[in-house]
Amino acid sequence: MSAGKNGKKRQRGFTLIELLVVLVILTLVAGLVAPRLIPFIGGAKQDAARLQIRRLGNALDLYRLDTGRYPSSKEGLAALVEKPDDAGRWNGPYIQGKQVPADPWGRPYNYRYPGRHGLDYDLFSLGADGREGGEGEDADIANWQNDDGGR
Repeated sequence: MSAGKNGKKRQRGFTLIELLVVLVILTLVAGLVAPRLIPFIGGAKQDAARLQIRRLGNALDLYRLDTGRYPSSKEGLAALVEKPDDAGRWNGPYIQGKQVPADPWGRPYNYRYPGRHGLDYDLFSLGADGREGGEGEDADIANWQNDDGGR
């Protein structure tokens, strides 16, 4: 700080106009960048769902190795965390945490045994819209769609 004409210390800082100009510039930059980033966010959620489905599929396979069967539709994915009554050689939990993770849109994954798509089980998310079918971010993500052919 420097001394003014009267020998008093003068405070330096930003004026209100300078702060408003900076805020306007930041708003303009955000307005240009945000629309370009939004499609990447949807794609990232779909990729995360695919990875979670693979991990849950691996856990289901471990469950089957230990118990000799996959969980029933009634037992569902909760059987990976808590031992079902009739799972004699259950050696879980098969996933970390105290509950099965939700899909990236905050809804539970759907599990069906036996599967209806040529696999032992169906494991899927209904995408961003929460309804069957859809395109883009709303598309379903399922184990029967995986590159490795699912299980």
